Amino acid sequence: MKRLLIASNNEGKIMEIRGMFSLLDYEIVSMKDAGLDFTIVEDQPDFSGNSFKKAREISKYTGEIVLADDSGLEVEVLGNKPGVFSSRFAGEYASDEENNNKLLSLLKDVPIEKRKAQFRCVITMYWPNDFYLQTEGICPGRIGFIPAGSGGFGYDPLFILDGYQKTMAELTIEEKNKVSHRAMALKALFELLKAKAALNT
Repeated sequence: MKRLLIASNNEGKIMEIRGMFSLLDYEIVSMKDAGLDFTIVEDQPDFSGNSFKKAREISKYTGEIVLADDSGLEVEVLGNKPGVFSSRFAGEYASDEENNNKLLSLLKDVPIEKRKAQFRCVITMYWPNDFYLQTEGICPGRIGFIPAGSGGFGYDPLFILDGYQKTMAELTIEEKNKVSHRAMALKALFELLKAKAALNT
């Protein structure tokens, strides 16, 4: 079984990725599991750049296969903000609740038809020999007026998925792993991994 280091300390992300990778022959290891305690500065202008930087730098440091994602919320009426600043929208060390409250305050007088948004996720899987794969997933929806649901993390309690009458935080982990932006990016990655494995046989 191959070992795959997840470049994150976000337990919610790790749980989602571990659930998705359960079908493949990889042992999923978190930064905490590996005894790693350092942070990569996410100073790139987009999700793709941040995802690549995290995966590459941690792979170079550890010599391991590393999977990194960068993801966030893009709200149309806010010019696709908070974008890469999603986790620190209300400040460098803002909590999920603080970020959600800031978002709601900015959308206070915006009607439901103008609250279109999407979650975007870019995943990079980087090997120590400098080979890498990168995929993207998008999940469209809109921003609700009040938080709902106790699952998920981040903006999940405010994000109502297209085609659903409930927020991302109201989905079960199984439901979320079928429709989320991270699920879409991981599914695309799995297809590339299958193709890579076929070429190596």
